[in-house]
Amino acid sequence: MDTSPSKQWEELTWEEIQDLVSSGMDAVILPVGATEQHGPHLSVGMDSILGRKLCYEVSNTTGVPCLPLLPYGSSLGHSHRWPGTLSLSPNTLISVVTDIADWLYPAGIRKLFIINSHVTNEAPLRCALEMIRSKYDDFSVALFSTGKLTPEIADEFSSDASDWHANAAETSLILHLDPSSARPRKIASSDDPDRTTDCVFSHPVNRTSLNGVTGTPSLASADAGEALFAKLHDSLVELINKGLSETPPLPNSYFTPQD
Repeated sequence: MDTSPSKQWEELTWEEIQDLVSSGMDAVILPVGATEQHGPHLSVGMDSILGRKLCYEVSNTTGVPCLPLLPYGSSLGHSHRWPGTLSLSPNTLISVVTDIADWLYPAGIRKLFIINSHVTNEAPLRCALEMIRSKYDDFSVALFSTGKLTPEIADEFSSDASDWHANAAETSLILHLDPSSARPRKIASSDDPDRTTDCVFSHPVNRTSLNGVTGTPSLASADAGEALFAKLHDSLVELINKGLSETPPLPNSYFTPQD
């Protein structure tokens, strides 16, 4: 299998993609982000910035081609209270991902790593996974969400809020990855506590936050972001490398009844 540093999918010609598949590279990475408010101190592209940069680095490390990032996700919970959020319906996101899979399969792709960098994309992306694997008997799909790649990473993201958003972890990542998309003078005044800890229902953000933030971004630092990004990168590389050689535990066809 060719594990030399890869290019982004959109930078390859059809012949180069064909050659990659012929050489044994039958996997791709699909980053899925979002465009949504992230408080007064972070740009609406936070989730997409993380997903794009993380998947680019992981692609270079593993040699697995990276598809263009989807910059829109399912962000319905962020309401219309703060301008900037552009949300797809869950059904639309499901359709987009399954449509992409329908074009990857004839090209020879048999492994799809979906990398999700926005919390509420997870449910529709899981539905897309179910639909893809029930359609193709030999198409393996994995779904990884950046905020919980490992228990340690999950603890870091939620250290200041269980229902975290635009918090210390996300702000730290942006200060490391793309400081121009942060507003440093507004970070210290953007803290807003998690009000959901005793809630039975899952409330939209307009009912839980004063400014679109849940957490304590004032605790953020670029150094913390660099350390967290390294953990995200290394954990994802380990998972993808493991997946590249994985085969199903049993060879049974999805479509053939047991005798």
